[in-house]
Amino acid sequence: MEAVVPAEITSELTQILSNLVLGDNDIRSSAEKAVNDRLAHSPELYLLALAQFAIAADQEVMRSFSLVLLRRLLFRTAPPSQSSPHPPATRLTLYDHLSSQTLTTLERLLLHSLSHEPSTLVRKNSVDTICDLANQGMARGRPWHALQAQTFSMTQATEAAGLRESAYRVFAGCPNLVMDLQTDAVLGVFQRGLQDGYSIEVRHAALLASVSYLSSTDPGQLSLSLSLMYPMLDTLPSLAQNLSSSSANYHHLSTFLSTLTPLCSTHPQLFAPHLPALLTFLPALILPAVDCGPTPTVGRPFPNGNGARQGAFVFPPPGESPPPPSEDQQEDDERTTLRLSALEFMISLSEAKPTMVKKVAGWVDIIVRACLEGMGELDEEDAGGLEGWLAEDPSNSSSSSETEAPPALYEQSLDRLACAAGGKAVLPPAFQYIPSMLASFDWRVRHAGLMAIAAIGEGTGKVMQNELGKIVDLVTPMFADSHPRVRYAACQCVGQLCTDLEEIIQEKYHQQLFAVLIPALEDPEPRVHSHASAALINFCEGVERDTLLPYLDPIVERLLKLLKGPEGGENTVRTYVQEQVITTLAMVADASEITFAKHYPDIMPLLLNVLRNADGVEYRKLRVKAMECAGLIAIAVGKDVFRPDSNTLVELLMRIQKSPIDPADTQLAHYLISTWAKVCQAMGPEFEPYLPVVMPSLLTTASAKADISVYDEDKEKQQEEREGWETIEMDGQTLGIRTSAIEEKCQAFETLVIYCSTLGARFAPYLAQSFEVTLPSLRFYFHDGVREACALVIPMLLVCGKNSGTLTNQMVSATFHQLITCISTEHDASFLASLYKCFTDSMQVIGGPSALAHEYTNGVMDATKRQLQTFAERRKTRANRAAADLEEKEDMALLEEIEDFALEDMGKMLAAFDDNHPLLVAVSGVRDLGFNTWDSDEEGDEEG
Repeated sequence: MEAVVPAEITSELTQILSNLVLGDNDIRSSAEKAVNDRLAHSPELYLLALAQFAIAADQEVMRSFSLVLLRRLLFRTAPPSQSSPHPPATRLTLYDHLSSQTLTTLERLLLHSLSHEPSTLVRKNSVDTICDLANQGMARGRPWHALQAQTFSMTQATEAAGLRESAYRVFAGCPNLVMDLQTDAVLGVFQRGLQDGYSIEVRHAALLASVSYLSSTDPGQLSLSLSLMYPMLDTLPSLAQNLSSSSANYHHLSTFLSTLTPLCSTHPQLFAPHLPALLTFLPALILPAVDCGPTPTVGRPFPNGNGARQGAFVFPPPGESPPPPSEDQQEDDERTTLRLSALEFMISLSEAKPTMVKKVAGWVDIIVRACLEGMGELDEEDAGGLEGWLAEDPSNSSSSSETEAPPALYEQSLDRLACAAGGKAVLPPAFQYIPSMLASFDWRVRHAGLMAIAAIGEGTGKVMQNELGKIVDLVTPMFADSHPRVRYAACQCVGQLCTDLEEIIQEKYHQQLFAVLIPALEDPEPRVHSHASAALINFCEGVERDTLLPYLDPIVERLLKLLKGPEGGENTVRTYVQEQVITTLAMVADASEITFAKHYPDIMPLLLNVLRNADGVEYRKLRVKAMECAGLIAIAVGKDVFRPDSNTLVELLMRIQKSPIDPADTQLAHYLISTWAKVCQAMGPEFEPYLPVVMPSLLTTASAKADISVYDEDKEKQQEEREGWETIEMDGQTLGIRTSAIEEKCQAFETLVIYCSTLGARFAPYLAQSFEVTLPSLRFYFHDGVREACALVIPMLLVCGKNSGTLTNQMVSATFHQLITCISTEHDASFLASLYKCFTDSMQVIGGPSALAHEYTNGVMDATKRQLQTFAERRKTRANRAAADLEEKEDMALLEEIEDFALEDMGKMLAAFDDNHPLLVAVSGVRDLGFNTWDSDEEGDEEG
């Protein structure tokens, strides 16, 4: 192809690109600077040179690299200049500065690369760059008709499968290319690719394109495209039939299923007519080790000889031994990947449209069965076998890959299915197998049965509670199992049920559960008795004090033994056991309250000793757990019991606070703030002298700005590289926010609530500073918890100022000005309720409506009228969406329920002005506009 840039530019660019791919940081940095300099002075010339290099370079790696670099540079935000009229959120990219002639040349070069590139890898990068260019161009009103024509032409390149594949990948990456064409023509092209008889890669690319098209099209066009589902799903059976001929087919079928899975979530209704057909081969994929027998049908969901349900499946299958492991480890891995891909497909469809799949007999049952079998396939030799598992520190999550292993993925799938389908659908098939699993000779199957009960508790709780006694009878004997991992699973099961069925299981079955949990604290294996201690935490979170008291002494006695060790020597107890025991003691103290005072003399000295001596890196977690426990015990026993040790604990906390900051110790700041708050609660007004110690750092944390990064087009890569960050979309940009700093900010405001409510007028010296950081944070949109805590603390600050005589007119004026501003602009109904409550409480503090300045009275009434109008419009819009399906109605009902809380607090505010305020009628009228009178099949199913 004829050169479009001078040879000297090409030569210079060749050297720059060669330096960019070198490993030397100095050389690479110099090359990056050179690129930026060239782009700043001659962007069009060097972008065209990059595109030409992608065609002419001799090495595949250089052609590929130039395409990737071109893609990044084109849509990188142009460097800001003082003369630029555009704000940062709307700043233009390099693409926006290119002339029409340059864009046309650039498009021509890339089309040449697409149609003439011999390397598959380079061609994929060419496709990615072309798709970005096309999408960005169309978003700016620049169609690319030449790309549309060339891509359609490439789909008919009978002698070149690579061109056909690239064409469909372009359609997948840029579905808008075909949106303005006749639907029948588009479907015909896609169907031809899906039925390509020569290349599986072409069929997969056509499937990607079809999924992208169906996901992007509008409802009217979607209804005309339903026939495309047949050839899309027809790509699966042929791959499923040929699994035994080549291990590559496992990979291909897994890839095809993974490609279809996103469509399950976006348009699950498309699969409704095809569910019976899918059940003809999916069971064999997720249960490859077992002959599934005849395919379930509506008439005979569990066919055997006489059509009866019993005898269709016994776990494990009678007379069958597990198949011998394959000599080809890669094939085993591919088979496992395929099973999980097929399961994910079925789970995603079940989550997206549970009412649909539950009507297909056998669908839920086969998923339950597959999950149970997969959970029982633990690798005994993994991580050093049992000895390795027993020696492992469970608190170090990075040392274990258990959560990513297939059995854990099957467990997560069962949990998701239970939450989606509910108890009536999941419990019967699950407990068809679980009792025999718990009686199995294989410890792995017994382990799986217990973990399965734990997994389904959340989703099936409403129905499970009716059979809870039988379940407790099944689980409690497993605490005496001969295998430590089964006993561990029993602890996990009980702990999870105490969370999922909180208060119910504690109230009715505390005697049976304590009878196994307390002895489990003396289990010979540290991992087991540590996990029993953890299960007690879950138990105590939902237990009544009077229920716990008869068991308090034996629990604390055993926990203290674990903390001290068999002979009282510290080195005889593993650190993670001590950490867990201290956490459990804290929860037991919190649950038993003042009754815990009898054990205080035995425990507090141990905790203070830990805080004195646990300075090493390996004791970081133990130290913060001891801080937390000491604070909770101090609250539980009260200030009279705690007073003799209060000064000692405060001095230790001050020493820790003043010690050099270890950047690697990410937990210390959080626990310090939390423990100081607990000490304040325990000491009450006596904590006042320590405010100068805690408030400066607390106010600094509360006033911290959000640590934000603006992600460019490589945001996914950036997110992967930046742990501890989360992304949000705001003003058309993707922002990365460092979560730890925001969570500490939220904790600081929650602590202000505690200090202010506990100390009252004694908090006055910090009143002005607290107002200064709190009022602006009502508009801290990056974290709802920060705003909620601010709305809670403002009335308390006003009370403090009023009672101490330090409240100024400026403080009052600033408070109501900010509250009315927030009420006027707030779009979140949940926080709006908090704002109205804050306004009402604050108004009462200053003397009621009569004390409120006229401008603020008018301001809040005008804002309320606008909010009522907004609510009314939202509710009318929802009511008109008659075509919404059940899931949409559930979401809308939740929104209206949240709005009802806001309307309720709005009404209380208006009533504070006048019990017969005219706007109260409007509030009632808006509430009546809600459509929330529909019946939920799911709720009826669960409640039944």
